[in-house]
Amino acid sequence: MTNPTELLTQATQVIAVSPNEAARLCSIGRTTLYAALSAGELKSIEIGTRRLITIDAIKDWLRQNEQNSIN
Repeated sequence: MTNPTELLTQATQVIAVSPNEAARLCSIGRTTLYAALSAGELKSIEIGTRRLITIDAIKDWLRQNEQNSIN
């Protein structure tokens, strides 16, 4: 059984954010972020009318861009 402190820690970890929050986290403009979404470079999910981007998708996209800028 998981202890209450561990449950609270897990509950406070964010796993997905809105496009605006994702742009802020990456220190880029919304236009750049939406361009990446439109091009299919950055994956997102839609739940109803809400679009969310997982933290893992953001990290993968940043890694991909980091590798592309090195080459």
